[in-house]
Amino acid sequence: MLIPIITVDGPGGAGKGTICKRLAERLNWHLLDSGMLYRLLALSAMNHHVAVDNEAALKVMASALDIKFQSIAGQEGICAWLEGEDVTDAIRSEDVGMAASKIALQPAARSALLARQRAFAEAPGLVADGRDMGTVVFVEAPLKIYLTASVEERAKRRHKQLLDKGQSDTLPRLVEAIKARDDSDMNRAVAPLKPAPDALTIDSTLMSIDEVCQQILDEAAKRGIL
Repeated sequence: MLIPIITVDGPGGAGKGTICKRLAERLNWHLLDSGMLYRLLALSAMNHHVAVDNEAALKVMASALDIKFQSIAGQEGICAWLEGEDVTDAIRSEDVGMAASKIALQPAARSALLARQRAFAEAPGLVADGRDMGTVVFVEAPLKIYLTASVEERAKRRHKQLLDKGQSDTLPRLVEAIKARDDSDMNRAVAPLKPAPDALTIDSTLMSIDEVCQQILDEAAKRGIL
C-alpha cells in the first residue's frame, strides 16, 4: 500500500511548521518535523560536549537519540522531548539552529537520521516538514511544496515569536542570522536546500496561514491524493 505523502520544504521562518501541523490535524495524518530532529541532535551534542564536526560521534548519537514528539491541540507546532526533558523552547534558539545547520553538513549524521525520518510514513498519510523532504527523503511523494517568504518577513515573524515568549532580539540581527542560515542550507554539499524539480512553489510573504493551507489542500485534491 502506497502511503500518501505531502512534503513541505523551504527556508526557516517561511511558516512550514505551522502549516504542516495544521495540515496534519485537518487530514488526521502523521506529522514529521525533520528540522526538529536535527535541532534535537544539535542540542544533544551541545549537552554532551560533542563538536558539531565530529562526524563519527554524531552518527552514533543520531542512531541512539532518546526523543519523543507530542502534538498539543491549540498549540502552535509540536513539543519535543530529549532524554525525558521538554526541550521545545531550547531547540528553537539561534545557537541550536546554527549548530543544526552545521550538523546537516555531515553525511554520516544525515544518513543515520534518514531511516528514522522515513519510518514516519505510515497510514493514513504523512505531512513532512523540512529542507530536503521532497528532494532526498521522500522523492516519491505525490505532492511536493516549496514554501518560501522574504527574508524581512521571516525576520519579523521570528521577532514576534521571541517577543511572545518574553525574549528579545533586534530585527537587523535576525535578518543577518536568517541570511547566514539560508546561505549554509542552500550551499551545502550534501542535500542543499532547493525546490524539487516537480515541487509547487508558494510564496507566503503576503499570505495568511489559512490561504496557504487551502492552496495545498486544493492541489492535493486536484491530484487525487485526498
